[in-house]
Amino acid sequence: MRHMFKAVGLVFIAAASIAAETHPILPIGSGAPDFALTGTDGKVHRLSDYAASPILAVVFTCNHCPIAQMYEQRIEKLASDYKQRGVALVAIEPNDPNALRIDELDSSDTSDTLDEMKIRVAYKHLTYTYLYDGDTQQVARAYGPQATPHIFIFDEQRKLRYEGRIDDSYRIELVKTQDARNAIEALLAHRDVPVKHTGATGCSTKWSEKSADRLATLKTIEEQPVSVDLVSKTDLAKLRTNPSHQMMLVDFWATWCGSCVAEFGDIEDTLRMYSDRDLSLVTVSVNMPDEQAGVLRFLQKKHATSRNLLFSSTDTVGMQQAFDPSWDSAVPYTVLLSADGKVLYKQMGTVDILELRRTILANVASEYAGFNEYWKGN
Repeated sequence: MRHMFKAVGLVFIAAASIAAETHPILPIGSGAPDFALTGTDGKVHRLSDYAASPILAVVFTCNHCPIAQMYEQRIEKLASDYKQRGVALVAIEPNDPNALRIDELDSSDTSDTLDEMKIRVAYKHLTYTYLYDGDTQQVARAYGPQATPHIFIFDEQRKLRYEGRIDDSYRIELVKTQDARNAIEALLAHRDVPVKHTGATGCSTKWSEKSADRLATLKTIEEQPVSVDLVSKTDLAKLRTNPSHQMMLVDFWATWCGSCVAEFGDIEDTLRMYSDRDLSLVTVSVNMPDEQAGVLRFLQKKHATSRNLLFSSTDTVGMQQAFDPSWDSAVPYTVLLSADGKVLYKQMGTVDILELRRTILANVASEYAGFNEYWKGN
């Protein structure tokens, strides 16, 4: 997962790591730190709400991390399997969204805000309690999750008896040790937990002090030069074959098109999210050629770091048909092409940005097929 190591900060955490010294893990035997956090259900959940449960599992997880995504259904099953046995499970999102660089979203359709957590819950039909701590991170700082996911399991007296990984592989077909389940079973049987700590594998917690990195990334984007070039019918016909040999998103738009302008930022952000995943973006303005200066001003305002083109002819219909003979409608018109030119997504009119991003993630090259499969169904 070369690109994921770079983009999302995948880490393998041991108790003595530098990150643990900065944000120490709650020691074994400690009492459960209190919390009062808003969930995706709109309710405030408190530690005291789970007082009747003999065992409490608190798992820190998030939206954007591909490893956390691989564990969503395992968390769901853990919660449902043990609910009738008196075990309460609470998931908490610890990341500060303002500390996430846009290129760190290269494996997700959304970031880690509460509203986006609600989107993920609906998309994947998650039923476990999912709480948001990204605004203050006070709860995360008290527990010290080093990665997502990182689970903490407390006994009836709410003393910490196990913390670390849920199991020993994000690839479910390779799992050999069910660490969290082993700890829960031991506590239910009133036995000592034999293994009390394991290293958590996943994306590093995005603490608020990393927000400067996000601002620096945005500044770098804003400083990049922006240009627009005239494109001919021949060029458009060639563009349709996708000579780039990488996944390519083509967005036809115009400065006078309100819906084009409204979605333009989301289209550019999609490039910024997935550019390290071999995605390119070409924007094609259907404005008249002599409107080039105005088109360029708009592109500069939007910091459009994509490849930007403008119809070189006033024969709008002919230009459209050079790219797609079946396109005889208005803009926006958006097409996602595979590396070999296959149409993966096509929309005449405003795009569903989540559907578009999920289509990209389902088809972009990945070292593990499970990362793509996650996005192929809900």
